[in-house]
Amino acid sequence: MRMHQRPPSQRRQRQAAPGLRPRSQRQAARGQRAAVGALLASGLLLVGCSVGGRTAADPPARRADSSTTSAVTTTAPAAAPRSAAGPTRARELAAQITAAEAAIRDPATPAAQLAGLGRSQQRAYRAIARQPKLLPEVLPLVPPALRRVVQANARAGIELRELSRPRRDRPLPHWRIVAPAPAAELLADYHAAGERLGVPWQYLAAIHLVETRMGRIRGTSSAGAKGPMQFLPPTWRRYGAGGDINATEDAVMAAARFLRAHGAPAHMAAALHAYNRSGRYVRAVVAYAEQLRADQRAFLGYYHWQVFFGDTLLPEGYPERHASRD
Repeated sequence: MRMHQRPPSQRRQRQAAPGLRPRSQRQAARGQRAAVGALLASGLLLVGCSVGGRTAADPPARRADSSTTSAVTTTAPAAAPRSAAGPTRARELAAQITAAEAAIRDPATPAAQLAGLGRSQQRAYRAIARQPKLLPEVLPLVPPALRRVVQANARAGIELRELSRPRRDRPLPHWRIVAPAPAAELLADYHAAGERLGVPWQYLAAIHLVETRMGRIRGTSSAGAKGPMQFLPPTWRRYGAGGDINATEDAVMAAARFLRAHGAPAHMAAALHAYNRSGRYVRAVVAYAEQLRADQRAFLGYYHWQVFFGDTLLPEGYPERHASRD
């Protein structure tokens, strides 16, 4: 059963339906968010307590303004020049990925540097997704301890690019791109849903990443899919428990209900395939989730990944801030 389309979604909204959660649960969730916030401030993440195709058209679209671009400031290593080729390009990408991945996983990395590191990491993997033949050249050039990480992230990007098949002439969507909810709030939502329904929180985070870049995308798909986890209204009526389809807390809990009803946690691949009937989608979500299970600091990189429509960056503030070619 297909439940959603290409990512349009909503930033977290805190208005939950009356009676959806008892007062004690809401108080517990607030306490959990505070605990996560303290851990994030100290450079650490919570230890998980859980075990653990797109075929429709895109939303109505708008043309890009190619005369104006948006600057993105980062503190991470600059992306390699696109004119580089062959071994030189592979060395540059390997150095860029190694620097970003190592720093993201280092608890001593200042929080102020994480946004730049995440964006540098994302751009390097996007370069490989555009030219998959670079991956076997890059892998031997990264430290052995990072090779599985690099292969998983690169493969996930390749799968999703094949799934979307971006074209240069595609008009841009009528989305609004907003800042995501604070990382501590998102982590608290994933953990709360995972603990309550027995679905590994890492899969909920990975779906959120793939669907709407952690809630950055606001809009409704042409097929009517809505919210941060991209539910069609009929599916929401079954799994939303009376909550708000546009509220991250409610949407994450509904996604956990859906996955549990379709075989999670024992049969995660089958549950993910029910969520989106694409093998490429399933493989990408599993790859990101497994990185989070291996090292929860990976979330600090993914959290800062930006919204790209094909090869066009849609910055936070779009459409007021203009799109730019990657």
